[in-house]
Amino acid sequence: MSAITQELSAGAVNQLPPQAVNQLPPQAVNAKLIALISSAAIVVGILLSGFVISEPAPYELYMAGLIAVWALFGLRISRAILPLLVLLVAMNIGGMIAMTQMAELANTPLYLAVSLFLAFSAVFFASVTSVQPDLYRLIFIAYVVSAVATSLLGIAGYFHAFPGAEMFTKYDRAAGAFQDPNVFGPFLVLPGTYLLHLLLTGPVSRMPLLAVPLLIITAGIFFSFSRGAWGMFAVSAVLLTACLFLQSASGMFRLRVVVMTIAALALLIIAVLVILQLPGVSDMFTQRAHLEQSYDTARLGRFARYTIGFQLALEHPFGIGPLVFGTIYGEDTHDIWLKALMDYGWLGFVSFLTLTLWTICAGFRILLRARPWQPYLLCAYVAYLGNIGLGTFIDIDHWRHLYLLLGLIWGAIALEYRHQRELRPARALPAAALSSAK
Repeated sequence: MSAITQELSAGAVNQLPPQAVNQLPPQAVNAKLIALISSAAIVVGILLSGFVISEPAPYELYMAGLIAVWALFGLRISRAILPLLVLLVAMNIGGMIAMTQMAELANTPLYLAVSLFLAFSAVFFASVTSVQPDLYRLIFIAYVVSAVATSLLGIAGYFHAFPGAEMFTKYDRAAGAFQDPNVFGPFLVLPGTYLLHLLLTGPVSRMPLLAVPLLIITAGIFFSFSRGAWGMFAVSAVLLTACLFLQSASGMFRLRVVVMTIAALALLIIAVLVILQLPGVSDMFTQRAHLEQSYDTARLGRFARYTIGFQLALEHPFGIGPLVFGTIYGEDTHDIWLKALMDYGWLGFVSFLTLTLWTICAGFRILLRARPWQPYLLCAYVAYLGNIGLGTFIDIDHWRHLYLLLGLIWGAIALEYRHQRELRPARALPAAALSSAK
């Protein structure tokens, strides 16, 4: 049986009632079992993505094994996904070249190994979703569960809800099961955006069920006190609402979006005012709400290091090696573009810039097309834009969820490519008939 036939068989079997499955031939039953096992394996990986206290994290170890096993049993990479693979590999080759410029390697090989793994994870998610679009729903549900769990840990840690809960905080900010609150907060943006999408588009009867996890995730974002996460969530929510408004031609739906947006903003303002009355919250909020912090404007602060770094990039086209910048100036680059130049050289910088522009343009072109996977693409796309924008002020090259977002977007790009390719014969038939008639 060919790979395409197996795929069709698995999809067909999933639609049959249990009593019909008992009458199916062994090949069809096996196809269903394989589909269930593979879906469960991916769900477990997504659940682990919310727990990154050390590196390599359980997520890396599990997903590395899963990708290897999947590759052995037929991981198919669509032609449409090849640019993603080529550009990510080129970026990592730049990192390997930059490593040759270092006097001491230290932990650089492990760092680059994680970078390469994350690159392959993006290709993996793009490949599996392009073959099985139904995985989008499972991935997003698992992501929401993981986000709620790690948000609860972060909130519990912030309020010292139980002995030892402070391990889920850092710098007196909620960090959940992450090393850094500035990664914890952005990780929560995609599931929060997805739940908001379901609230705006789903039936009214489901709103209470969706509101609870959305409130938990929103609280996690707030108590992370990450200015980037606050901005990302706000921008993602605005872009999502605008896209839904433009996509629909229904006056009633547009009115619903406007009314619910106003109501959500009012509730958010009230909730923030109430939370600010809690001891210590107001002071931390006031401190973090400033656009500039002391570490931004100091003599060798974040902004000063930008200038120094770009001057170094002109002198060292191959880069200076991963993590070397921080050992010289006391702090890392805190800018993905500068980090690409320092850690991956000009080859890595050009590769990452090309990938970013390609993803934004290709994703935008298909963003509002009516497809079964369009809601997931929309949520992933607006969250991806937020992550890239935040990357101007922080290093994001090892953010697991960034590569998941890349995979989800490129999976949709590959699905659209296949969809358009399947339409070509249908379009050619009327044209051929018209030519023969002439």
